[in-house]
Amino acid sequence: MLPEVRPVVQIMPLLAAVLFFSLSLLSAAAWPEGKTSKWNGYQRLDFALPDDGARCIIVRPKQAGAGNPWIWRARFWGHQPALDLQLLEKGFHLAYCEVGGLFGARAAVKRWDMFHALAVREGLSPRPVLEGMSRGGLIIFNWASANPEKVGAVYGDNPVCDFNSWPGGKNGKFSKRDWQRCLKAYAVTAKAASQHLQPLSKETLKPLAKNRVPVALVLGLEDQVVPAEENGALLARNYEALGGTVKVWRKPGKGHHPHGLHPPDELTAWLINVVK
Repeated sequence: MLPEVRPVVQIMPLLAAVLFFSLSLLSAAAWPEGKTSKWNGYQRLDFALPDDGARCIIVRPKQAGAGNPWIWRARFWGHQPALDLQLLEKGFHLAYCEVGGLFGARAAVKRWDMFHALAVREGLSPRPVLEGMSRGGLIIFNWASANPEKVGAVYGDNPVCDFNSWPGGKNGKFSKRDWQRCLKAYAVTAKAASQHLQPLSKETLKPLAKNRVPVALVLGLEDQVVPAEENGALLARNYEALGGTVKVWRKPGKGHHPHGLHPPDELTAWLINVVK
């Protein structure tokens, strides 16, 4: 008589489940070692970017959404986090990789390339939402231009879109220390800076428009630090001229601060919809 095979058949689903669970644990454990803590009730991991050392943060949602979506904050970790918290609640991971002193220059783009590769390797979506407040606008648009196929959407909040405006002080606020650091990061002179390619330049935006990357902007119309007319508003006009999709929330009577929409519900819903 042939041996009974039913027990083997019945155990296969169990073995598959155990294997899947084991692989999940390995994936979760593969993030670089660092400091674990809680952030607004969510699990947080702080670590140094391998082979670079930059400060990085990952915050995990309590239940990850389909495809492991994430929002990638460029600057000012924890400042005005209402949008980040709503997206965490909706299943997005929240990520941060420090590039503040690089002003969106090539070194910043390279560092973000490294972080993106790590995040995707650990199972996050290959197309995050990029979030840039103020000077964070420089890196989100420059990185998106270099990697348009790796971007789900771009969200700029009173973003710097031309470093001649800030910190260069064209019509925005001049910051001598940051201006010198910015010129050093780009290896240009103050005279040459006025001719340098900027995030709001059509040449920079063309790859985004070609790949149909949606852009969201929140602009304080009385911003004297990073004037909207030579930053976000000009970028929006250039992007629309290229056929790009852009949604602008204008805040009459508001300056550079406070950042964000209050409440951010409409922005949250818009971002979730465009990255589906």
